[in-house]
Amino acid sequence: MTEPVGIGVFGGSGFYSFLDDVEEVKVETPYGDPSAPASVGSVDGRRVAFIPRHGVKHELPPHVVPYRANLWAMKELGVERVLGPCAVGSLQPHVKPGDFVVCDQLVDRTSGRASTFYDGPVTTHVSFADPYCPVTRSAFVEEGRAQGLSLHDGGAVLVVQGPRFSTRAESRFFSAQGWEVINMTQHPEAILARELEMCYANVSLVTDYDVGVEGEIAAVSHEEVVRVFDENLGKLRDLLFGVIDRLPEERTCDCATALAGARFEV
Repeated sequence: MTEPVGIGVFGGSGFYSFLDDVEEVKVETPYGDPSAPASVGSVDGRRVAFIPRHGVKHELPPHVVPYRANLWAMKELGVERVLGPCAVGSLQPHVKPGDFVVCDQLVDRTSGRASTFYDGPVTTHVSFADPYCPVTRSAFVEEGRAQGLSLHDGGAVLVVQGPRFSTRAESRFFSAQGWEVINMTQHPEAILARELEMCYANVSLVTDYDVGVEGEIAAVSHEEVVRVFDENLGKLRDLLFGVIDRLPEERTCDCATALAGARFEV
């Protein structure tokens, strides 16, 4: 493979089977193997790389996904923009199963995950005030509205360690903070993309209400999450393809210069 790939996608196996001229590319990284070899193909003439973040058979639970290897592999392929769709639970009554949320904020409640490429000797502090690329976010919002999706522009995703779901007490606390959705993979995926100066944006598909929302809601099950996700997979795929077509060739956001002024050097 010689032609650079401008766009990367993390997600489930329902995506890459619709790419044109798919080629499997194995990328070696300093952080071990990615979740799977990249599937590289095209969407309306634009080169796209796809990696299933949980592995081909969904064998990698959220806390052991090789996030650093995945992002490094994307960078090695030439990716400048990363799309990070994921499934989430809702923490607010007005955010309903089947809705899409284009998140603009992130709250990290994970522990023990390798969440930086910069362990020294040069100390590097990358700004993360706004975790998601504004240009890529706008493309998600505009395309989602054009497709008539039930879509929320903005919202905070709370990222928990997993693989377990929340207790009712935890869920009530999270909901009381005003955070919109809950997930297990957005951190450190988003910050690692920023550290490599790649644009990153998320679209979250709401699969269920978390157990502390709207009083006595039945405890979430993996089967229910999968059912709702599968029902909306076609909508998600169409949204991603539309966003890829909308993304401008030139990057005008600050993501490409995220390391400028971030390093403490004597």
